[in-house]
Parts: sequence; structure tokens; C-alpha cells
Amino acid sequence: MYDICCIGHLTLDKVVTPTTSIHMAGGTSFYFSNAIRNMDVNYCLVTAIAATEMKSVSDLRANNIKVEVLPSAHTVYFENIYSHNLDNRTQRVLQTADSFTVEQLENTDAKIYHLGPLLADDMPLDLIRYLSEKGKVSLDVQGYLRKVEDTHVLAIDWADKKEALQYVSILKANESEMEVLTGSADIRKSARILHQWGVKEVVITLGSKGAVIFDGTEFYEIRAYRPKAEIDATGCGDTYMAGYLYERIKGKGIQDSGEFAAAMASLKIEASGPFTGTEDDVKAKLATTTNG
Repeated sequence: MYDICCIGHLTLDKVVTPTTSIHMAGGTSFYFSNAIRNMDVNYCLVTAIAATEMKSVSDLRANNIKVEVLPSAHTVYFENIYSHNLDNRTQRVLQTADSFTVEQLENTDAKIYHLGPLLADDMPLDLIRYLSEKGKVSLDVQGYLRKVEDTHVLAIDWADKKEALQYVSILKANESEMEVLTGSADIRKSARILHQWGVKEVVITLGSKGAVIFDGTEFYEIRAYRPKAEIDATGCGDTYMAGYLYERIKGKGIQDSGEFAAAMASLKIEASGPFTGTEDDVKAKLATTTNG
């Protein structure tokens, strides 16, 4: 029985910023796994990847990350292009991978399953329902709101959202994803709608403006911690959720968990690639007075 199991595709990523252009592994599963790898938690990643890209898995395993690999004909290939404002990103998908199935997850048991779909057909509704019967489901909704046309990523609504979200305990969405889901740009109104649809903890990330978390009773305002330098925002949301779920599985409250996650995401922005620091690094960031 794992404390946390992340399910999602590893990707091939090209990350372009005004100052750099690099190729690297990516995806929710990559950033989440690296961010949590030095934490005191029993963790596993379940991913699907083409045999030609197994080096990405070997690299994760070399860092003591438990990885279960499912077969896929192809590996997802993303291109992320950032402007000087790192909250803004243009994205293309050059290749997709096979979907996950219920049968593939029958022997994987966890207290929390964190789902990181990258595209709308990565994880069918029956998989969410099935996992909710085994443990809590945490979902980063972004993939369900992505449609690929001629390699370009377009925002779409999620047809199964009202049925699916009743099986989701913790939902993470950013401002634009929240508005697509609910039809409202009002954060508190949207959070209430998502809770009414069944989500127990609604986590709305607001980039450099922090985050708001709603548990059906109280709204928690989570401040943003200012990074020393804004180098690379790719994977910030995944890093945030790694920190948040880590604190929640350890029994921490929503406010403390949100602040830990925010500090962790801030540290991630300060360098290219995933966060690979420790719990002590995050606590040191929390203790600074440079929060925004």
C-alpha cells in the first residue's frame, strides 16, 4: 500500500523561454515524482512510455523513485513556449501515447491516487470511478481540457465532468481551467460549483498571485512566495500538488499544506527542470520574509 501513487505519462518536452531552449523529460508524472522523491513518503509512479524512451524511467529509478511502467506504442511529445511573463505558455503536442485502463491498475493500491492526464483521452471515466473505490482520487484537471488539432492545444470543456468529479476528493485547476469547467471567472463561485459537483477540496492555483483552496466550508487564501529569480515555470502546478498532497498525507491542515506547496513551487521556479530539494529546503523558504 503506497501513501501516494501518481498516474500519468512521462513526456518528451521542448521548453523554450526568452533566454533558453532545452529538451528534457516532462509531464505531471515527471515533475510530481521528482518533487516528492526526497520526502518522507511511500510513493510510486505508474506511467506508460514507448520502449525507445526507457532512459527517462531509468533516470527516475536512479533517483530512488519507484516506477511501474506500462507499455505504449508512443511517448507524448510536448513543446512549451514561454514569453517574458512565465504565467503565459503556448503549447504544441507532436505525439501522443496509449490510454490507461482499469485492468492495468488492479494491483496498484494507494491511499491517494494523483491523476495527471495530459490529454482528454488519457484516463477514461471508469478508471476514475474504480480508483475512488480503492483510495482518494486527486486530479489535476488540465489534460481533460486539452484538445489537439494539427499539433496545437485548444481549450475544451470536459464532457464527463459532472459525473467524474463526484469521484474526485481533491481537484487542482488554474484560473482558466476553472472558468472552462464552471463557466464563471469568479474564483469563489467556481469553487462552490465544483464542490457541489462532488469535489471535497478544490485547489485553484493563481500563478504569481498564490492560490485559493475551498473545502465546502472555508476558503483558504494561500500567499505566493516570491522566487529569487524567474527561470522556468514548467511543472510548477505539479510541484505545488506534490507539496500539498505530501503535507495532507502527513496529517497537516489545508492552510499549512497550501503554504508548504506554495513555497515548494517558488523554489522550483528558480531553476530549470524539476524541483529536487528536501523538506528542509521548503521549510527554509517558508521561514523567509520575501513572500509576495
